[in-house]
Amino acid sequence: MTNKLNSNNLTKSEEDYLKALFQLLIEDNSAKVGNNQLADYLKVSPASTNNMIKKLKAKNYVVSEKYGKLDLTEEGKYIAVRLIRKHRLWETFLCDYLNFTWDEVHDVAEQLEHIKSQKLIDELDRFMDFPKKDPHGELIPNAKGEYSVLPKVTLSSLTEGDLCQLVAVNDGSVQFLKYVSEIGLALSSEIKILEVREFDKSIRIQFNDVIETVTKKFADNVFVKKVV
Repeated sequence: MTNKLNSNNLTKSEEDYLKALFQLLIEDNSAKVGNNQLADYLKVSPASTNNMIKKLKAKNYVVSEKYGKLDLTEEGKYIAVRLIRKHRLWETFLCDYLNFTWDEVHDVAEQLEHIKSQKLIDELDRFMDFPKKDPHGELIPNAKGEYSVLPKVTLSSLTEGDLCQLVAVNDGSVQFLKYVSEIGLALSSEIKILEVREFDKSIRIQFNDVIETVTKKFADNVFVKKVV
């Protein structure tokens, strides 16, 4: 892939767009991602997104498919996965070695992920003995660029009586992560669904001998695996 050799010429903004498109397509499993959806995700104007997509197309990182759907080329995916790898390694380092909490690491890692040195990232990985997951439970791509999505469903998709284990959380909101910690939930917590209320889809859950009622918005951002 010739563009791998030129990836150091990408701006921070161009890298952000590639990572965001990858996350919408792969992690969120969106069937179709267009300019407006990408703009909403990045909280920028559709006009800005349209201009950036033109630049990324010219560099052979993005293509448009039928009905305006955006997709990444192999080169674009390579860059996006590399960024996600760096982001999750930095989050892990900050949590495990620099006393950051899981609600403090995202914004700092957003800055650190744009460091270009491949040797630094590989040595960081080696120093931490090649961690498999970040502090929020997401899988870390390896040095070969192999990317996997953790099998998971949202807490909001379960029904009364289901038993599950918390495996990951959405790391995009400091307030959300603080709230998860405040109520006593952590990765690997076992959760039982006591009630799903029809009116507003709020959910009464039990974990660690605690009973808590959470909103649908909360449950949409907590990822679990069912316990059989």
